[in-house]
Amino acid sequence: MTRRTPIYGLDIETDTTVDGLDPAVARILTVALSSDEVDELFTGPEPELLAELDQRLVSLPPGVIATWNGAAFDLPFIADRAALYGQHLGLYLEHDPGIVVRGRSLPGHRGAYRAAWHHHAHLDAFRVYRSDVGPALRISCGLKSIARFVGLPVVEVDREQIHGLSQEALHAYASSDARLARVLSERRWASARRSVDRTPVHLATPVDHSRRLAAIQAAAARPAAEPPPSRVEVGSHELDRHVPPGPVSTTPPVADTG
Repeated sequence: MTRRTPIYGLDIETDTTVDGLDPAVARILTVALSSDEVDELFTGPEPELLAELDQRLVSLPPGVIATWNGAAFDLPFIADRAALYGQHLGLYLEHDPGIVVRGRSLPGHRGAYRAAWHHHAHLDAFRVYRSDVGPALRISCGLKSIARFVGLPVVEVDREQIHGLSQEALHAYASSDARLARVLSERRWASARRSVDRTPVHLATPVDHSRRLAAIQAAAARPAAEPPPSRVEVGSHELDRHVPPGPVSTTPPVADTG
């Protein structure tokens, strides 16, 4: 009997006191990693949580990292933030123009990526469901929408009050999206396995956001009337934001982009 490939769900939460969809200004607050055995949450100072995540992935048996829109958001976001600290992760990314990105790309990036992390392959489960379930049933392919449709439990909170959650409630919420990405991938594995990324051969080349960041900070320093919030959706990452974003916060409350 063939041993089943381990699947590890991964999801990040970013600082939405600034533009949480922009790796130039928003730091990663938490990374959730879900396996059959345990849901893990990596928190704390950003360089430390990224290093701990990288080492944890090294220690796990070879498998597939399942994300929801990770090809266009989570993984390039992680690569860019690690580069700010001169960190070398075992994350491989290769731009793939064949992956269609609807809406805006991650700032500074041209589109989406094929990926691998150390000895793990990558599967963007969002694109699996968007390719067939979404068009056939005419439903949104947001992570929580698909999860509700198939009857999986979804953890919901008031996005504006995430910073007020207890530690226990925060862990339950942050782990939920990683777990859903894993379970939805497992449910479709017979067909989804054909959509696992072809392995890229180069470590991630992060985008240099320094010039954009300087322009953002200069714009924020100029007095101007604050525009109304606008709704932005990038795959499963949806949030209210202001345009342009404010200055980088050094002590942000806990926030979410899942």
